[in-house]
Amino acid sequence: MIFTLTLNPSIDYVVHLDRFESGITNRTTGEEYYIGGKGLNVSFMLAELGIESTAFGFTAGFTGAAIAGGILGKGIRSDFIRLQNGLSRINIKIKAEQESEINCQGPDISESEFIQLLRKVEAIKDGDTIVLAGSIPKTMSDDTYVRILKHLGGKDVRIVVDATKKLLMNCLPYRPFLIKPNRQELSEMFKTTVETAEQTETCARELMKMGARNVIVSLGGQGAVLFAEDGKTYRTGVLKEKVVSTVGSGDSMVAGFIAGYEQKKDYGYALKLGTACGNATAFSAGIAKKEKVMEVLEKITVTEKNN
Repeated sequence: MIFTLTLNPSIDYVVHLDRFESGITNRTTGEEYYIGGKGLNVSFMLAELGIESTAFGFTAGFTGAAIAGGILGKGIRSDFIRLQNGLSRINIKIKAEQESEINCQGPDISESEFIQLLRKVEAIKDGDTIVLAGSIPKTMSDDTYVRILKHLGGKDVRIVVDATKKLLMNCLPYRPFLIKPNRQELSEMFKTTVETAEQTETCARELMKMGARNVIVSLGGQGAVLFAEDGKTYRTGVLKEKVVSTVGSGDSMVAGFIAGYEQKKDYGYALKLGTACGNATAFSAGIAKKEKVMEVLEKITVTEKNN
């Protein structure tokens, strides 16, 4: 079983404008909303690929009720804890000349409520996968993910971490199966500027020395590179198609990689399917449908080299 964790789920409110100008009233040309949060996006993409998952997390207030309702019928199991206070967040995604985001903080989570989550985590067994993805509410500490991993009690669990800064770095001693930073996040973690292929590889290799088994680095318009534990480096490009929205694209890549590896135990194919899922979502409104993923998959190429 695959378990995804979204401590800070959201309603992503997408607004479209011909032009955004600060200091005046802007009128939209269209809007839509999606149930979001990185872990939930992973679950949604897995469901499109026909893979079952269980989503853990927290919801609060009327927005949390909307999130819980929006998950129904999406092909995933949700096992969320209802918080007593606060509101689940609404994130605003502005689509104008440029793509901008305003991500809110989310509700406070008490220690007793967090302990409820730890009890749910006890259901994870040897051979399962847990995906720790996204931000945490402001009241939680940078060791939050580590506390969850410690609570697994040494079980043989495949760990995927898609987070930034200390949230990610603190998890490395637990030898995560996959992490997925981009160059900006590498720059933040290593307090340097990461721009070239050589700098990217140096940072990725250092993360592997610190415990990561496989590292995908997102390269934006240049595709992605996987530094794999089999000793090879795999690369993919991106397809030239109209980008509708990049929201959820990275999460879709994580889901596709997990699904691809589950299917074939092959890192090259895992990256190929992950890239197809990420691209397909970028070309879609919301998380891509399976038909779009399969269409894109046929066009993706992967190169590999031995190190």
